[in-house]
Formats: sequence, structure tokens, C-alpha cells
Amino acid sequence: MAARAPKTKPPGRTRPKSSTTQGDEIGAAALARRVSDSLRKFRQDRRLSLDDLSARSGVSRAALSQIEGGRTNPTLAVLWKIAVGLEVPFHDLLGPGGNQSVLVLRAGDAPTLRSGDGRTESRLLSPGGASSETEIYELKFVPKAVHKSDPHARGTTETLIVLTGALELGVGEATYQLMAGDSVFFRADVPHFYANRSSRETRCLDVIHYSRA
Repeated sequence: MAARAPKTKPPGRTRPKSSTTQGDEIGAAALARRVSDSLRKFRQDRRLSLDDLSARSGVSRAALSQIEGGRTNPTLAVLWKIAVGLEVPFHDLLGPGGNQSVLVLRAGDAPTLRSGDGRTESRLLSPGGASSETEIYELKFVPKAVHKSDPHARGTTETLIVLTGALELGVGEATYQLMAGDSVFFRADVPHFYANRSSRETRCLDVIHYSRA
């Protein structure tokens, strides 16, 4: 009986990059350009040098230069610091708004911002230009995520609604345990943190209100 020829494996194929990955890369590049343009405009309008803005925001001059030049995609925490230093609403850094009576923000157009460790995501839900005083975000925390936030601009407040999972909120020296359906209002011009101590993803709505006093 003739020996059976050994089976051979078909030549390996390079696995195509997923559309999700491609979309993330395209979205990150677009976000970097929008932030670059907005940062340059606000800084020049206020006649601030990079050194001036560095002193006001706590972000290094080198990092600001990289962001303004569109050579890096800033993290969520860095963008917050820059917004505070420029004294502008956070979403103003994400690009110009409109002046229409009806503004629509498509789900695919809302930029997703990530923390430095990638464990916290923030997505703007309110269209740019809708309000200069109020912003609405969807927050996602993977299991064991901890996100620390520096104080926002003076008078800024947040209303947080937990949609799924559980969240520990720290404001100043106090901590609060929140479950799905709970909501909390707090002054966000003090150090605060969000922590998902559970083994499930936590999703929240975060309504941020800026004081114009």
C-alpha cells in the first residue's frame, strides 16, 4: 500500500487589519489635527507663549509643542489640563462648533478619548456649539480602572449617572459607592477620582457644567 503523502499547510496569509483598528487610527489622527488647530488658535488669541501656557496648565512646553504640531495624540488628563490653562470648555479643544438652531452629532463622529493607561474612555455626546456652559459625556471604565482627575476650572460641577456596573467616586477626602441607577452631583474644581472596583465594565453619563461667574 502506497504511503500517504503528508498534508501540507496552505501558505500563511497576512491577517488584514480590522476595520475597528483602522477606524481608531483614523479617528485618533483626526482628533490630533482638531486639537492642534484649536490649541494654536486659543493660545494665540490669548497672546500666550508655550511657556506661559505650560505654567498655567502644568503641561510641559515640549508636550504642548508636540500637541500643537499635531505630532501626538494627547490623553484625556492632558487635554483637561490644557482646557483649564486656557480657561475654555473642554469640548472647545475638540474642534469648532456650529451656529445652527439644530445640531446633530453622529455616533461615528464623536471622538473617543482615552486615559494614559487605556482603561478609561470618554466620548462627547453633546454636539460642539450646543452650549458653552454644559457638556455631556459617556464614560466607560474597564474592570479595576482608576482615573484620577485634577481640579477643573473654578466653579465647575459634575452630575454623574451610573448606567451599568458600579463606581467608586472620590471627591476631596470623601468617597461614595454608586450602583446602576444612582446619580451624584459634586463640585469638580477639587481633586477627584473614579474607580471601577468590580469585575464588570461600568458605564456612566457625565454632565459637566462650567461657571461663568
